[in-house]
Amino acid sequence: MIEAVPGARRIAAMVDSNSAPAYHLEALEHAARSRGVELSVFRVDGPGEIISAIDAAKVSGAEALNFLASPLFSVPGSQSNRVVLDRVTAARLPAIFQFPETAEAGALAGYGPRIIDLYRQRARIAVQVLRGAKPADTPVQQPDKFELVINLKTAKAIGVEVPATLVARADKVIDERT
Repeated sequence: MIEAVPGARRIAAMVDSNSAPAYHLEALEHAARSRGVELSVFRVDGPGEIISAIDAAKVSGAEALNFLASPLFSVPGSQSNRVVLDRVTAARLPAIFQFPETAEAGALAGYGPRIIDLYRQRARIAVQVLRGAKPADTPVQQPDKFELVINLKTAKAIGVEVPATLVARADKVIDERT
């Protein structure tokens, strides 16, 4: 997000209260400070708090939003994801999500593994266990492919110009032709 909106000095991290470990938030805050960015954390306890949290971030002066990975925010096609995308567009706030599919659904940016790849990985592990492997002997696997998707339609709609250097690095760019 820092590269997508280089002038932003205040970014809000939108956090599902039920899934964000403290050490993750501390690392995120440290990384933001090291880049000269003030990070505010907004905890959301459930779908009913999404709109008020986004509005509070806007009122606090946030110039961009980083939605931490959670089904509460990031599952494209879900009711809560639609609420998130509608609200950030109405507030004209650039937002980044962990999953590329979220940018394809209307967010400014998505960076991370594809959701379908995570499910395939889980299915492979389940097959191993069903074939007799002990769960304790099954290695933990991290995604090995990450994608950056930039949605220039959204950028235009909210009045943000994404630097050409970032657009050039994107795996997929959604624009007027897409």
